[in-house]
Amino acid sequence: MSSTIIPILLSGGSGTRLWPLSREDFPKQYLNLGEGALTLIQKTQKRIERIDHIQSPIIICNEEHRFIVAEQMREIKVKPLSIILEPFGRNTAPAITLGALKALEYNKNPTLLVLSSDHEIENNDHFINAINIGINYIKNDGLVTFGVRPSSAETGYGYIEAEEIINYKAKKGYPIAKFIEKPNLENAQKFIKNKKYLWNSGIFLFKARTIIQYIKKYSPDIYKYCEEALKGNLLDLDFQRINAVAFKNCPNISLDYAVMEKTSKGIVIPFTSQWKDLGSWNSVWENSKKDKNGNFTKGKVIAKNTKNSYLFSEGRLLVTLGLNNLIAVETSDAILLANKDNSQNVKDLVSTLKKENFKEGIEHQKTHRPWGNFITIAQGDKWKVKKIFVKPKESLSLQMHYYRTEHWVITKGKAKVIIDNKTSIVNENESIYIPKRSKHRLINQEKNSLIVIEIQTGTYLGEDDIVRFEDNYGRTK
Repeated sequence: MSSTIIPILLSGGSGTRLWPLSREDFPKQYLNLGEGALTLIQKTQKRIERIDHIQSPIIICNEEHRFIVAEQMREIKVKPLSIILEPFGRNTAPAITLGALKALEYNKNPTLLVLSSDHEIENNDHFINAINIGINYIKNDGLVTFGVRPSSAETGYGYIEAEEIINYKAKKGYPIAKFIEKPNLENAQKFIKNKKYLWNSGIFLFKARTIIQYIKKYSPDIYKYCEEALKGNLLDLDFQRINAVAFKNCPNISLDYAVMEKTSKGIVIPFTSQWKDLGSWNSVWENSKKDKNGNFTKGKVIAKNTKNSYLFSEGRLLVTLGLNNLIAVETSDAILLANKDNSQNVKDLVSTLKKENFKEGIEHQKTHRPWGNFITIAQGDKWKVKKIFVKPKESLSLQMHYYRTEHWVITKGKAKVIIDNKTSIVNENESIYIPKRSKHRLINQEKNSLIVIEIQTGTYLGEDDIVRFEDNYGRTK
């Protein structure tokens, strides 16, 4: 039996409960929410690197986030086996099925370790020990999930009931009696008093052929459409695209519903690490390092007579006075002020923003691109000003606009600019004009970053007024 372990990192969520930092175009798994330099998906990858026989990961993400994923893996010197691009979310059962089918292209029957990309785990040794225990239970077609010893009556987590009372000192797994979706407070309070109950971490361990066998048995439509979605080997640079028509037919359900609740082969391994699913601002606050007043602060923050609060400023000065139990998150285009006890309701707030056509409900003011990013500084009906950041040795596409002209002012670095086959070098404090319908390209050939102020004028300034002729990132398709 193969000892190879292939991680499957699930990174397709939108993370709307952590708005305004997390939005559809840049969700929470790609954010650094606390101390240190790593994002949540980077931490997920780093915490499994000491596991014996671990391989590079297969990552499942939304196709809109493909360059973010690739860049964040590159930053920690990880080359994924594959980055599978979902055209839209279909929950964990289809995503895991895609990952398992892909893993079988690299190994006859690898062990799969399935991880969400938005968890925090403090005691990594306990977590790795639990995985090593779990490996003993997958040899005979076992399906292992991991449960966390509950420390409070959480209503934002699912629960797992074991068939017997759990002894946390015993290094063993327990047959699963049932799964419970997010309970009300009364039931959650009952669960934490009952020593058979664990928080459902959503982490799985099984052999690739085993999970495919059970998907075929209990959810044959998922297997059928995922297999069809992967046909044709639709490679796009380092990414694996899938057939959107086939994938759309997949049932939108979790692996718990699709398989785990229907089989008698499910085993739960308890672990006592400090684990958090960062699904709300309250859970982020609980997981953060706080000062003597119970406050977490980041950015330009002054907190006077303020307690038990999460205070985050992305740019502007944030000042609080005489407050308690507060979530205050400032970004360049939106501010959230909420009672911590209501933080689970932020998702509903984002739904309201979308219904009322507030773009802030979906988009950040900073837009990430494979070559860098840009920030919209100001705009009117027929003009827009952007700050463009181009990474060293990177290039924008050769492109053209029908409805706008552009004026580029170089504020840092040196730019190579191509306009209608004419090449110019534009230095710091110099500028250049790009007429409408001109083929043009901005290139940073230097070892340092390039910063450009772009002034657009025209009758239409949308991002879809771009015709790409050449592109280093395959975006001409």
